[in-house]
Amino acid sequence: MDYGRPERADGLAAGYVLGTLRGPARRRLQALLGAHPALRRAVRAWEQRLAPLYLALPPVAVPERVWTGLEARLFPPAAAATGAAPRPWWQALALWRGFSALASTAVLVLLLWPPTPGPPQAPTVVVLAPQPGAAVAGPALFVASLSADGRALVLQPLQAPSLSAAQALELWAVPSQGGPRSLGLVRADRATTLLLPASAQRGTAAFAVSVEPIGGSPTGAPTGPVVSVGPV
Repeated sequence: MDYGRPERADGLAAGYVLGTLRGPARRRLQALLGAHPALRRAVRAWEQRLAPLYLALPPVAVPERVWTGLEARLFPPAAAATGAAPRPWWQALALWRGFSALASTAVLVLLLWPPTPGPPQAPTVVVLAPQPGAAVAGPALFVASLSADGRALVLQPLQAPSLSAAQALELWAVPSQGGPRSLGLVRADRATTLLLPASAQRGTAAFAVSVEPIGGSPTGAPTGPVVSVGPV
């Protein structure tokens, strides 16, 4: 998915700020924010756009009957009827009213003046260089941008090899020990954004691109020529 397209970034940011983007889609967008300036700008713009709505909300006083009903449910009057000892200080209704007012004020302050985020951390850039001797037409040069938290990667082809209709490109995480792990198929004509599994977020020594059949490697390991490799 091309998150650099303004209309796509704006739609995702609107749902994120409004709260309609939920579940895995929301977590995926949170993971991508570190690697995509366009998404961060769109989220910031929607937050600023909706801020006047917060100011327009009038304060609403809680009716007395609500407090009375809450007190009756939390602290039944049985103790008073039986002549028991007075309630401890932490059961005082006035205390909870004050706490509620303080909490409401704190929420309003956070909505109107959200904490200023620190400067975004720069992504890690890895250049995947062509491998001499690969049996493909043309060199294969890619640039991978790895988000600061290691959870998202954007692979941009600079020079992609010529592929037949039955071939595809697959990206691999190469650990310092053990075999390579597939990160998924990537495009030869434009950037590809991938969410990295936890296994690829640690111990990856290099990234590699291989030529595979349509649909990816059938074995879980590179079956075609490895056309490009870049150390992390």
